[in-house]
Amino acid sequence: MKYFNSAIQTLQNWIKIKSVKSEPKPDMPFGEGIYKMLKTALSDGEKLGFKCENYDNYIGEIVFGEGNDKDGLAILCHIDVVPEGELSLWNYPPFEGIIDNGTIYGRGVIDDKGPAVLCLYALKELLDEGFKPSKKIKLILGCDEESGWACIDHYKKVAKMPDIGFTPDGDFPLIYAEKGLIPYKYTYKKHDNIVDFYGGDRINVVCDKATIILKNIDENIIKNAEKNCAKVIGNTFVFEGKTAHGSTPENGDNAIKKALNFLVEIGEFDKNDFIYLFEDGKNLKSIKDYTGELSFSPNVVKIQDNKIEILVDVRHPCTYQREDVEKELQKIANGSVVNYTKPLIVDKESKLVKTLLNIYNESNKTNKTPLAIGGGTYAKALKCGVAFGPCEIDMNIAHMQNEGAEIEYLKKCYKMYKKAIKELSK
Repeated sequence: MKYFNSAIQTLQNWIKIKSVKSEPKPDMPFGEGIYKMLKTALSDGEKLGFKCENYDNYIGEIVFGEGNDKDGLAILCHIDVVPEGELSLWNYPPFEGIIDNGTIYGRGVIDDKGPAVLCLYALKELLDEGFKPSKKIKLILGCDEESGWACIDHYKKVAKMPDIGFTPDGDFPLIYAEKGLIPYKYTYKKHDNIVDFYGGDRINVVCDKATIILKNIDENIIKNAEKNCAKVIGNTFVFEGKTAHGSTPENGDNAIKKALNFLVEIGEFDKNDFIYLFEDGKNLKSIKDYTGELSFSPNVVKIQDNKIEILVDVRHPCTYQREDVEKELQKIANGSVVNYTKPLIVDKESKLVKTLLNIYNESNKTNKTPLAIGGGTYAKALKCGVAFGPCEIDMNIAHMQNEGAEIEYLKKCYKMYKKAIKELSK
C-alpha cells in the first residue's frame, strides 16, 4: 500500500478538472476540459516512470512491459465524466474532491477517475517491486465514454487494442454480460403555444431538470403547474427530479415525465403519446432473458425543427436481436436509432472470468457469481473483456449527485486491482 495515499491525492487533482464533453476546439475533439484531463493524466503517468502515448487528444495510454499489443492486457478506463446535474442537490462541490469523515466526494470518484487512478498506482507499485509482466499492459484512458465512444473508434484506427482485458467501470464481483444499447429518438408535434422545451444533459442519465416556456398562460395553466410541482417564473415552468444511471431509471425521478404530464393536462401534448412513452415503455419489459429485462428511459428533450424531440435510453437483453427490438420500439411511435452497441457475453469458464472472480471472492470471503447488467462498458471494445468493479451491485451512485466513496472502500479496490493486474500478466 506504498502509494495509496498518493493515489488519493492524485484523484483529488483529477476531480478538480471538469472533464465534461463540450464544444470541440482545434486539437481538442471533446472540448477544453477533457483535453486538460488527458494531458494531466498522461503527465502523471510519465512522472511515475511509464511510457505514455497520446492519440490525437482522442484517447491515451500508459504502458508497462513489453510484447505484442494484440496479446497484451488492456485496462480500459475513461476520464470524461457526466455533468453534475442540479448543483443545489450536492452536499459538496462536485469538482473539488473534498474528503469529509473518511469519504471523498466529487464527479468521477467512482465513474471512472477513481478506478483509473487506483490502477495507475497499482502499476507503479508493481514496477517498484520489480515485477516483470509477461505481456504488455496498457492502461487505456478514453475521453468519450459517456457520450459516444468516438475515442475507442479512433484508437482502433491508430493503435492496436489487446484482445483481453477488463474495465474497472462496472460492478463486483464482475460483469460477464451486458445488454445491447439502442439510443432511440422520437419526434412529436409541437403546439404553437410552446416556445421552448428542454431538459437532460446526456441520454444515459435520468433527467433531473426540465424547462418549458409558453407563449400564453392563464390561471388554469398556473394551477396545473403548481399541481405538478413546477417552479413558475413568469411564462417559464421548471420541473425537477433526481438523476440516476440510464440503465437503472427506477433509481431516479424523471423530470421529463413531470413536464410532459403538465403539457398533457393543459392540452399541449397528446395523452396517448405520454402513455406510450411512460407506460408502454414499462410493457416492453416483457422482453427479457437471463441477462435481465429491457429498460426504457426518456432522458433528453429539446425542440428541433419545430418539433419536440425526445431521446430514450433503451437497453435490450443479450439474446434478443436488434431488429426484433426495433420493431417493438416502432409500435410506441415513429422513431429512429441514434446508434447501436451490440450485447456482450463472455464465457464464464474463461481464464479471465475465473481469475477475477477468484480474486474478488478470496479478498471478500464470499462465493459470488458473475453478473449480467444493463450498463454498457468499455468491455464491449475487447474481444474478451469484462467489467471488474468498482461498485458493489447495490451502490447506485454513478451519475448521481453526491457521487463519492469511502477511502477504506477504495483501499480494498486498490488491493484487488493490483492482484488482478499481476495475475493476468504474470
